[in-house]
Parts: sequence; structure tokens; C-alpha cells
Amino acid sequence: MSVMDSSLWQVLGEVYGFIGNSLLKPMSQTPTVGLDPEFWDGFPRLFDNERVDAALTKLKAYAETAADMDEAKAVERVAVEYTRLFIGPPSPAAPPWETTSRADGVSVGFGEATFQMKAILREAGLELSNENNQYEDHMGIELLYLSEMCRRIAAGEPSVPDAGELRVFVEEHPLSWIETLRGRVEFERADGYYAGLLELAQGVLEWHEGRLAEQ
Repeated sequence: MSVMDSSLWQVLGEVYGFIGNSLLKPMSQTPTVGLDPEFWDGFPRLFDNERVDAALTKLKAYAETAADMDEAKAVERVAVEYTRLFIGPPSPAAPPWETTSRADGVSVGFGEATFQMKAILREAGLELSNENNQYEDHMGIELLYLSEMCRRIAAGEPSVPDAGELRVFVEEHPLSWIETLRGRVEFERADGYYAGLLELAQGVLEWHEGRLAEQ
């Protein structure tokens, strides 16, 4: 499919998977590796992208501050930030659904982008467990879709999108609105954990789109 070898596809899938899962659940329900400075030291340095480098610097600095805190309090701080940004009350400060980025004043994440993502997931044979009642156009779900496609490509499985199809998905879905989501997050918590995480996601998406354009 591409000049990217299977090991690079595998790493890319793991990165998308980590970020996607981190955006779908608060840290109180996920691994806390993001609060370990060594985790960011060991993060794959495969992405030639200044935004990725800047994000990793911020995330490591955040983790270093967290390392000086009681672990339970550090996790609670991130979980509270998650709730404020992506849940509410009374409504999320940074709605994590693509639908909300396509028009001003939209706060409910169910629209055309939701239907598009439903169709994309169905075509890939993926079923949303939806234990947290999220719409399919959630940023975390879009990144997890990419994670699964990268895993399939790395494993040499048939019936995966070609480079052009995958590039269209990256451009028309997560990359088309992550800047808007980042802006809302940074307005609320520019020094928080999720500002760095979304900057990292954007950098990886930009790098990936560029590599797909070379195919």
C-alpha cells in the first residue's frame, strides 16, 4: 500500500489508540502513563513535525509537575479538567464532536458528521460499544478508527482503505476540525493536559496526511 513499513503503521496505530482512548474517558478510568515524564521521554520520535515536538515538551512538563503531587490528586486534577472540557455541567466547554465544529452555536453532537461516521464504521465492520453514550463523530472515536485501520495495514489484512481513501478521511474528518477543538480547549485550559494532548494529535495527523500525500 505504501512506502511506510509495517512497524511504522503499527506505531502510528498505537499512538492514535492512546490519544483516542485518552479523549474518550477521564484519566480516572484509563492508565495514568501520561503523568509519567519517562513515558513522554520514550514516546516514538518518528514524526518529523514541529507541532509534535512542541506538544511532547508541554506534556512532559505537565507530567513533571504532576510527579511532585500525590498521584491520586494528580489524576483527580486531570479528571476534573476532562469533565469541565468534554462533559459539563451544564454543557461541555469544548464539545468533542465534529458536528459542533461545523456550525457556530451547535452544542449537540448529532448531525451530518455523525451519520458519516456511522457509515464509515459500519463499512469497516466496526461496532461502537458506546458505553459512555458518545456520538460516532467524537474526536476520540475518529482517532480510534484510524488506529484500527493502521493496525490492519500493519498486519497485512485485506480490505483496508488505500492511501487516497485514508488521506481523504484524515483531511475531511479529524484534521478538518481539531484546530477548532484545540482552540476551545486552550481557551479554557491552555496550561492543561488536554491542550498538549490535542496539539500532539494534530501534529501526528498533519504528519500522517503528508506521508499519505506522497503515496
